[in-house]
Amino acid sequence: MPIEPEKQAKERKDLAEALRGLRRAAGLSGERLAIRCNMSQTKISRIETGRALPTVMDVERILKALSVPDDVAEELLRLARRANVDYASWRAYARVGLYHKQAELKALESSSRVMRHFLPAIPTGLLHVREYAVETLSPTVTSDPARDVARIVQARMDRQAVLDDASRTFWFLLTEQAVKWGRASPATMAAQCAHMAAVNTKPNVEIGIVPQGVHVPGTPMNIFVIYDDRLVTVELFSGEVVLRDPRDIAQHLNLFDLFWSHALTGGAVTTFLEDASEEFMRQRD
Repeated sequence: MPIEPEKQAKERKDLAEALRGLRRAAGLSGERLAIRCNMSQTKISRIETGRALPTVMDVERILKALSVPDDVAEELLRLARRANVDYASWRAYARVGLYHKQAELKALESSSRVMRHFLPAIPTGLLHVREYAVETLSPTVTSDPARDVARIVQARMDRQAVLDDASRTFWFLLTEQAVKWGRASPATMAAQCAHMAAVNTKPNVEIGIVPQGVHVPGTPMNIFVIYDDRLVTVELFSGEVVLRDPRDIAQHLNLFDLFWSHALTGGAVTTFLEDASEEFMRQRD
């Protein structure tokens, strides 16, 4: 289950204090510990004061350098794993304006070189035409938080400029259901499919589509995005989870590669999307 923000902040503080206490109990200076861990003294200081969140691998290296007993080490590693998971609800974003989420995504995209989107349910906002964005961002059930749809849609459209930055590479992997799910009117769905076919021609963009008839030895459970090898975001109905543990990142990279190996790519994707667009066009009448 996702961790409440207040509890998460306390656990991060507890982790920092525990690591600092163990170093002192071992009679080591920050400088000596840094040498043993092959880290900088500055990094050790930032970890112990809570100014930097250590990865699980960082904590493992510190505990090994301090010869911490296995039972204590396991408890601190569990704490480190929890500390490296963030959860934010859409309600929390709504309180400050959901358009702020678009600004957060823009910052993530601007600081990343390779982005891998796994999209089993719906295309990501970077691929939306305006009409499709309006449909997907409008409240659908009474429990959805209120939002300024026009402002969020414009922020989403503005974000798409990053696709023209040739220094960044984008991989978008969709299922056939994500492409064909009737989320909007047939005319809008046709425009959406045609737009994705056009985006697929960009030199720094690769779109893959897993057809429904293909046997895939894996289950597409959630939308997720991998930013370089730094973090993974996983989208839920109620909010978003951010994972930073290198093992979680490696797991999602492996899953992405597995699903991609069963996908249509290149010209086959362009043809698939153009055919889907024509099919939606025929449904307008």
